[in-house]
Amino acid sequence: MKKTCASFLLVALSSTAALAQESRSPAEKNDDSPGFCPVPPVSFSSKKLMPAGEVKVEANRAEIIEREVALFSGNVDITSDSATIRADQAQINNNGQQLYAKGDVEYADKQLHVASDSVDVDSKDESLTMSNTVYHLNGSNGHGDASTIALNTQDGLVLRDVSFTTCPEGEEEWLIRASEISIRRGKAWGEAKHTRFYLGNVPVFYLPYFAFPITNQRQTGFLFPKVSNSSNTGVDYEQPFYWNMAPNYDMTLSPRVMSARGVQLKTEFRHMSAASYSQLNMEYLPQDNDMAENPDRYFYRVFHEGNFADNWTASVNVNGLSDDNYIVDLGSDFYNRADTHLFRTGSVSYSSDEVLFSVNVRDFEIIGDYTDTYRALPEAKLNYVHPLARYLEFRLDSELAWFDNTSPDAPTAMRFHAAPTLAIPFQRQWGEFSAEASMLNTYYRQKNIEGTGLEEKVNRTLGQGKLYGALYFENDESWFSKDMSMTLEPRIQYLYTSYEDQKGIGFYDTTLWLTDVEGLFRGQEFTGLDRISDNNQVTVALTSRLLDKTNREQFVVSVGQIFYLDENKVIAATKEGDRSALAAELDWRVNDEWFFHTDFQIATETDKVERASTTFEYRESSSKLIQLTHRYVRELSGETIDQVGLSAAWPLSDRWQLVGRTYRDLDLNRSVENYFGVQYESCCWAIQIVAQRQLSNRYAADGAQSVDEFDSGISMQFIFKGMGSGSTGNNMLSNGLFGYRQPYSLN
Repeated sequence: MKKTCASFLLVALSSTAALAQESRSPAEKNDDSPGFCPVPPVSFSSKKLMPAGEVKVEANRAEIIEREVALFSGNVDITSDSATIRADQAQINNNGQQLYAKGDVEYADKQLHVASDSVDVDSKDESLTMSNTVYHLNGSNGHGDASTIALNTQDGLVLRDVSFTTCPEGEEEWLIRASEISIRRGKAWGEAKHTRFYLGNVPVFYLPYFAFPITNQRQTGFLFPKVSNSSNTGVDYEQPFYWNMAPNYDMTLSPRVMSARGVQLKTEFRHMSAASYSQLNMEYLPQDNDMAENPDRYFYRVFHEGNFADNWTASVNVNGLSDDNYIVDLGSDFYNRADTHLFRTGSVSYSSDEVLFSVNVRDFEIIGDYTDTYRALPEAKLNYVHPLARYLEFRLDSELAWFDNTSPDAPTAMRFHAAPTLAIPFQRQWGEFSAEASMLNTYYRQKNIEGTGLEEKVNRTLGQGKLYGALYFENDESWFSKDMSMTLEPRIQYLYTSYEDQKGIGFYDTTLWLTDVEGLFRGQEFTGLDRISDNNQVTVALTSRLLDKTNREQFVVSVGQIFYLDENKVIAATKEGDRSALAAELDWRVNDEWFFHTDFQIATETDKVERASTTFEYRESSSKLIQLTHRYVRELSGETIDQVGLSAAWPLSDRWQLVGRTYRDLDLNRSVENYFGVQYESCCWAIQIVAQRQLSNRYAADGAQSVDEFDSGISMQFIFKGMGSGSTGNNMLSNGLFGYRQPYSLN
C-alpha cells in the first residue's frame, strides 16, 4: 500500500521531469546539476528493507493489548519490504490491518521521502493519509509540501494545497502551487486545479485546470511553445499540440502566429511498424501579409524507409515548396537558406553477400536560377562480387539509367554501363596489395541534340589496370616520447586507363571531384560516368601516426601527390604540368583540451594554395570552448571562398554564460553571420537570450540571389529544470546559420 502511494505521488509531481531525463544521455543529465547547487538530491538505500511479506517494528517501549492493539513509543522504526516509517508514537490495530503514527513522522521508500505530522494506513480499505507533509523526490532536487496526501481505492490519490520546485530549500526561484492534484485509478492522466506559477514570490501564470500524463506512455496534449522575434517574421509564437492517435502512429499540429505574416499551420504525421518508418510533413501559410500579392505559401515532405521482404528495402524522400524564398522567410526543420536543391528520390534495393541491386528515381526541385539538374527516371544498378579462388575475385559493376531535364531544349539520354573486373586482393596486418584489371563499357543513346555537337549513339569502351600496395611500420617508441608508439605507412598506386574521345557525350550526372589525400587514390577526376579520364599515373602518399599507450591517435599527418606519366587527353580533365596539386592533412591532439586540424592542396606549377581549411580549438568542457576556423577555395563556381570564423562559449561566473560566433568573408571584406547569446543558469532554472544577424540569401523575381541583404532577430527562452528540459551554453552555440561543429577528432 505504501509503495503504491509513493509511486502515484512521484509521477504526479515529477512525471515531466522523469520522462525528459529518460530520453537524454547521461552527459546531459549531469548538466542539470551544476557545481553551484548546494543541496544534494535525497537518496534511499534498499538494503534496510525486510524480505517480502515481513515487517519489523523497533521502539523504546511497546505494549500489546489483548493481541489486537499494539502501542509503540519512543524512536519508533517500522520497516517493511518497500518502505520505512519513523515516528515518536505508533499504534497498530486489528492484527496489523490498521496503522497510525504521529509525532515527527518520516516516510521513505525508493522514490521519495516525506516528513509529516501523522500517517494513517488502513490495509483493509486500502487507504493512506498523511497530513502537513514536506516531501523530497529521491534522486533529484524536486521537493515541496502538501497539507494532506490521501490515497484510497475510490478517489485514487489526492494532494491538497501542494507545491513543487527543484530549487534548493530557502532559495525557491520558481515554484508551482496547486489547490489540488488528483490521480484516478486506471487513468493515464492526472488533474491539477487552480495552479499558479511563481518566479520568486511573484505569481506570473495561472491555470484554473490542466491535465498531465502520469505514465511513460505517449499522451495527447500541448508541448512546450516556441517564442522568437526576427525581421522576417516579427513576433513569432508556435504552439505544438501532440495527438497520440495509436501506439504506432501519431500527429503533431503546430499553429504558428507571426505578427508580420499571419497564421501558419504546421503538421507532422508519423507511422512506425516493425519493419518501416514513415513521416509526412505539411506547412501552410494562407495569404502571407508581408508580400505584395498576399500569396499562399506551403512546404511538404514525404519520407519513408523500411523492409518489405527478406533482403529488400524501399525508401522515399519527396520535398516541395511554393516559392524560392520559403526557407529564407519561414525557416525549415529539414533545409537551410544555403540549400539550392530539394530532394525528390525513391529507391528499391536488394542486398546479399554477393549481390547489391537497386532501382532509383532521382529528381530535384531547384531553388533560384540555378541550372536545372538532370533527373534519373529511373536508374538501376547491379553490383556483383564472387570469389574465384583464395586470392582471386570477380566483380561486376553495371548501371542502366534514363536522364531527363525539365528544360525542353536540354538533351536527354539513356545510358548503359558495365564494368567487369578481375581482382587479386591480399591483406595482412603488416600491409596490403591488390591488382585489378577492368573493362569499362558505356553505351549512350541521346535525343534532342540538334546543334549541340553531341552524337545520337555513342559506345565507349575503355581498359583499366590498377596496382596498389601499402606497408605499415610501427615503432614502440616515437622520436618524441618513449610513452608513444609511431607508425609509418607508405602507399603507392599505379593506374592506367585507355583513352577515347568523349566529346559526343553530354554531361548528365558528372562534375569534377574536390580531391583530398584519400581522393588521390580514387583514380577518377569526375563524379558519374559521362567523363572517364585517361590515366597513366603513379600516386604516392605517406601517413604517420603517434599512438599513446591506449592506441589512441595523438598526431596524424598525411601527404600525397599524383605523378602523370602521360598528358591527359580528355579535354575537360586536362592538367597543367606533370603532377597534381600536393595534398596534405594534419590532425593533432595537443592535450585533452587543445585540438588542431588542417588540410590543404598546393598547385605545384604556381606554388599557390588551391584549397585549405584549418580549425584550432580549445575545449575544456561543453561550456568552456574557443574555436577558430578558416576556409579557403581559390575557385568554386567562379568565386573565391575565403572565410574566417570565431566561435566561443565561456562562463563569466557559476551562473552566467556567454556564447558568440562570427564569420567574416575576407574576399568581400564583410561579415557573413554574427551570433551572440547570454544565459543565466541556476540548478533549477535558466534563461537564454540570443541575437543574430546573417545573410538573408533572398531570391529576386528572376531567381537571382541577393548577396547584400541581411536578416536579424532576437529570441528568448526559459528553461525550468525538472520540468522537461536541461540547458548548456553549447546548445545555444549549435544554432544559427553555420552552427558549432567539433573539429575532426582523433580516435
